[in-house]
Amino acid sequence: MELSDSKVIAADRATVWAALLSPEVLKDCVPGCQEMSGNAADGFEATVVQKVGPVKATFKGAVVLSDMVEPESLTLSGEGKGGAAGFAKGAANVRLEENADGSTILHYLVEAKVGGKLAQLGSRIIDGFARKMADQFFTRFQEVVEGPGEPDGNAPDTAPDGEKKKGWFKRVIGG
Repeated sequence: MELSDSKVIAADRATVWAALLSPEVLKDCVPGCQEMSGNAADGFEATVVQKVGPVKATFKGAVVLSDMVEPESLTLSGEGKGGAAGFAKGAANVRLEENADGSTILHYLVEAKVGGKLAQLGSRIIDGFARKMADQFFTRFQEVVEGPGEPDGNAPDTAPDGEKKKGWFKRVIGG
């Protein structure tokens, strides 16, 4: 299964690049992710719980970043084993393009494969599930990077208790 799309993210390319390398951001964005540890240089270990059709499984696996050209492109590759349910493998080639207005266009091409009990569900179910997972990941990624917003598109800079709000980037770097 192959899927490609793009998202316009209201952040500069360096911020989007940093988010792609952050285990906290990736954990927030992977649907069903229970745990994520590691770093961009050595790779990440993840535990993901997902239900595909009638099969619910806990996948334990690794995510590796490769072909990194800062801040332009990288490949996210993952493989997880779900015990009796089988395995899932996937890769996303991500390319970042600077927009004239300061935003970033994130282009992605995703490939996914499954085996074991999951493969017996049929390609229609698997393809639909893989598309949904990719779309959820990149939509959530866009939301996390852009931060909380108001319906009119303006994010307040203070919380209801008067405390200054921090975006994901400031939380990660402790600012």
